[in-house]
Amino acid sequence: MAKDIYHELVKTALENEGWIITHDPYYLSVGIGRRKVAADFGAEKFFVAEKGLEKILVEVKSFISTSNINELHHSVGQYDFYALLLEEQEPERIPFLAMPQDAYEDLIREPIIQTFLDRHKVKLIIFDINKPLIHTWKK
Repeated sequence: MAKDIYHELVKTALENEGWIITHDPYYLSVGIGRRKVAADFGAEKFFVAEKGLEKILVEVKSFISTSNINELHHSVGQYDFYALLLEEQEPERIPFLAMPQDAYEDLIREPIIQTFLDRHKVKLIIFDINKPLIHTWKK
């Protein structure tokens, strides 16, 4: 499986925020387990006892193609599929789509994009492509 060009950058950004990367890649079974798909990675972050343990699955996308809209369409399809598999296999793990800040800002100018993201219940990690920094979590 080829890793996205920003895979390590996002992984480091999460580690800088206190996340522990537990799987790289993170495999999900399809059907009765004969097939597997691989999301980029799984991570866990420990909070104070009152909040328990938060687990996430992260799919990193570069958005370097000629069309950010086409890449978003493909990425959300992948995100939806992973979210469905997680519901069945590990419902406590929350899926996130990680995308560069510049691509997000380009896309979000169109009101229909926010509607699209809301309709698909996409949770986002918006990251800086020049340094391991997460700008925004959109839950």
